[in-house]
Amino acid sequence: MKERNKVLYISQEIAPYLPETPMSVAGRTLPQSAQENGYEVRTFMPKYGSINERRNQLHEVIRLSGMNVVIDDTDHPLIIKVATLQPTRMQVYFIDNDDYFQFSPDKILEIVSSPEDNDERIMFFARGVIETVRKLRWNPAIIHCLGWTSALVPLYLKYAYPDDPTFSKSKIVYALRDEDFDYTLNERFLEKLEADQFDGEMLKSISDGPVDFIKLNKLAIDHSDAIVQSTANVNPELMEYARQSGKPILEFIPDETEFLNKYAEFYETLID
Repeated sequence: MKERNKVLYISQEIAPYLPETPMSVAGRTLPQSAQENGYEVRTFMPKYGSINERRNQLHEVIRLSGMNVVIDDTDHPLIIKVATLQPTRMQVYFIDNDDYFQFSPDKILEIVSSPEDNDERIMFFARGVIETVRKLRWNPAIIHCLGWTSALVPLYLKYAYPDDPTFSKSKIVYALRDEDFDYTLNERFLEKLEADQFDGEMLKSISDGPVDFIKLNKLAIDHSDAIVQSTANVNPELMEYARQSGKPILEFIPDETEFLNKYAEFYETLID
């Protein structure tokens, strides 16, 4: 029997763990659709403080927890929790850390309680997901990044884990969406990434001044293998940048059912 291809989803929000928004609904429906189309699916998101662990039946996975992730010369413990999304029985993994995710923001997208820490928050999230998937020994054919909190995953996979057999055949898909933020990340963001051994050529998209939403997404496009226009009104500058990259693009389709089915076809064009 042919082994099913694996798809890893790295999501910013997933309903019903968070209130329904266009992004949180996409975080649920997209992996569910892939599962229905015959893929083996796992999905990750941050464990925000607003998520009720008892009601959602989250529990810590001891064998995956316990390591520290170093961000800006400081150790931060990585805690992994898991829940099963009914009725599909899809496993959802949560990246947890008291320093970065134990708050209850009014707007998850903006993380308005402490935007000055968002640079380290997305660094920790990217590293936490990658390290956990390595421990799972689960080799994804497709890694689909959904939401700007996953924007650093392509960079880390391409340059911090280039020889890791877990990801040696993975194709990275980055989703462009119309949600954004209107501030700049910490002024030391570039310096912190350089401390992780990323050089100027790898970081050229964010090397000129403060890093805003546009620059962060350009960095993700640079190091992804393919792009999806997930919503109708993606920033035109980002869409043009994606087209100029020459990478495969799945453009937005208004009909939701047709669009979800197109993802499976798109994945197949990327898988060797």
